[in-house]
Amino acid sequence: MVGCLLQYYLMAVIHYTHHYYAWFITPLALLLHLFFMYKYERHARVRTFISEANRHVWFIIGFSYLALAVVFMKIGWQYCFPFYIMLYGIGTYISGSLLKFKPMKIGGAFCLVLVMVAPYVSFGFQILLAAFAILISYIIPDHLLRYQYAKSKK
Repeated sequence: MVGCLLQYYLMAVIHYTHHYYAWFITPLALLLHLFFMYKYERHARVRTFISEANRHVWFIIGFSYLALAVVFMKIGWQYCFPFYIMLYGIGTYISGSLLKFKPMKIGGAFCLVLVMVAPYVSFGFQILLAAFAILISYIIPDHLLRYQYAKSKK
């Protein structure tokens, strides 16, 4: 989401020619993610089917992002965001289904609606749609899930 918002800011507000440099934040985000995953897995007592399935889903989604990046380097980036939003929606819908968490499923399904809208709007607005997709399909449901978990612990 940070990459999307930063790219939009560089492109639409500052009018920076190389607005795609915003995505250089990705390796840092990936390293942080791997660090927190390592820390979490080190303290995990058991591995459930759901956690293993989720790990496999997001591994292949992440690899699909990488594969699409290679494709878009060749054909141009002007069509990338509908595909990225679609992958994000599929991943969050599957995760929501595995976790039996309706807000995540709804957010993932709503991403597919955004995919159908994306080709009809400008590239800049597609960047904002991608940020919105991340917000509604992952960030908000994650906070709701954490709240539900904290509430159940009391």
